[in-house]
Amino acid sequence: MLWASAMLKHATSPIAMFQRRYSTRPLRQVQRALDEQIIGHAAGKEAVLLALIAQEHVYIEGPPGVAKTLLAETAAEAAGLSFFFYQMHRDTKLHELIGDAVILKEPAPEGGELVRSLTRPGGILTAELCVLDDISRAPGEALNILLRLLNERQYNGPSTGSESWQLPLRTAIATSNPSDPGSRYYTEPLDPACLDRFVLQLRSDGAVSAGRWDEAARIIDLFSEGQSSKPHRDHKVLQNGAAELQKATAAHAAVTVPLPVRQLLLKVLQQLVQKHGVNQKNSLLTDRTFLVKALRVMRARAVLEGRQECTAEDINILTFLTTFRLPEGIHAKIPRIIAEVIHKGASSG
Repeated sequence: MLWASAMLKHATSPIAMFQRRYSTRPLRQVQRALDEQIIGHAAGKEAVLLALIAQEHVYIEGPPGVAKTLLAETAAEAAGLSFFFYQMHRDTKLHELIGDAVILKEPAPEGGELVRSLTRPGGILTAELCVLDDISRAPGEALNILLRLLNERQYNGPSTGSESWQLPLRTAIATSNPSDPGSRYYTEPLDPACLDRFVLQLRSDGAVSAGRWDEAARIIDLFSEGQSSKPHRDHKVLQNGAAELQKATAAHAAVTVPLPVRQLLLKVLQQLVQKHGVNQKNSLLTDRTFLVKALRVMRARAVLEGRQECTAEDINILTFLTTFRLPEGIHAKIPRIIAEVIHKGASSG
């Protein structure tokens, strides 16, 4: 029962569980860089770290100027990853995302001239981490191909012949302005099927608009010292970050999910459907996300905690998976639903 009480406390405050000393956790270099450069945004930092380890994608929705892009850039630099940033717009063309379009002219065998259009790989085809800013503004044609690239991590186009180019892409971070009805940003929400490609999802806000005045004061202190908004990191630091990420990736493959934890995850999903009315009309509760991807993210969380085995508390990653997949009212109850399932499981055990 003491164990259950402790789990109940953790589940009601999932972000608090993510605070650990650097010296006891993997990815110390990346975490230190994020905390040095970005004040607050604990959930965003955690989501990016989980995504990097699990090699999944992240969607962050929030107003301009709340460090969405800075978060991705800082993580990419600290982890030694190649980085691609693109600001989406209504006229985004595919070649702007995948590299330069090259026109080749050569003599034709039967005379005359043969003109071919090829792609010089770049952008998302060569980056290990990419940020797709204002993704909801992308036109349908470019967005459909982009999402296929994110999902398959390979490119098969006119320039590849019969071969498929394997992408080095580890993680994509897509951002968008709020799409709530009445929002001043005139942003249309992503189609649910498109949004589902981003396993981890969260809302982000600013310190001022949210009334977090202690955090706002710390931001003022940070940028009143005349330092660059993007501090230089020496080559050794970047190498350390890259090595940490490689170790975390290897550790992720070795993490196990015990049967009792798997059963608790299934029980939470049952509760959502049978008790809270989640269905295909009001939610996006796909097998891919909640039976496959959820386990990958749970194992990533175990790696961050320095464990080789998942525990019941790792189910709290569902907080990141349900932000836009469930009705907002039900999503807000996720920590309590998980806590109740864990408590009942401990009591019956």
